[in-house]
Amino acid sequence: MASNEPEHSREEEETAAAEDEDTGAQVAPIVKLEEVSVTTGEEDEDAILDLKSKLYRFDKDGNQWKERGAGSVKLLKHKETGKVRLVMRQSKTLKICANHLVGPTMTVQEHIGNDKSCVWHAADFADGELKDEMFCIRFASVENCRTFMERVQEVAESQRSKEEDKDASAAAGVLEKLSVEDKAGKEKAEEKPKEETKEEAPAAGKEKVSESEDKETAST
Repeated sequence: MASNEPEHSREEEETAAAEDEDTGAQVAPIVKLEEVSVTTGEEDEDAILDLKSKLYRFDKDGNQWKERGAGSVKLLKHKETGKVRLVMRQSKTLKICANHLVGPTMTVQEHIGNDKSCVWHAADFADGELKDEMFCIRFASVENCRTFMERVQEVAESQRSKEEDKDASAAAGVLEKLSVEDKAGKEKAEEKPKEETKEEAPAAGKEKVSESEDKETAST
């Protein structure tokens, strides 16, 4: 009985089998790509908060909110100085939307009419120069918004306590310096009369010598 299978299908199978066979030859790439190290500026910092959000900036000239971008807002703590900054980048372009320190006077308030958003003022450096900006950030849930507000408040309070400790240490240093100076001044004041008595002693001796000479003159 003759086979009904077409001849061309057998040829295709044989060709495919030949193509799948590994010859062991190595083909060098046409273009050689070198590995490039990319730095973000966050290598010396630890992320203590990372949340998805959308950021807005208040345009004073237009008197309206303008979107800055959607991405991840982070609170980054420096490993050596302990300072914390807020950084947000757009998710697609990685362009910086916000970049400023969380200082001791920074406060975050809930945006009126939306419990998923909050607002704050900051001296921002996202555009390469310090600008006094008013930001509004919106989260996908009320819980994330509260977490953000609480964490920022904690950081601000910790920075405030550090500033107070620094001021107290500086005041203690000034008082210690003043006490040392006062002590040195008292010691100098006590030494002064002694020097005067030393200077007066030779003068008294001279007077006695002159008196004896007068007696000898009178006797002669």
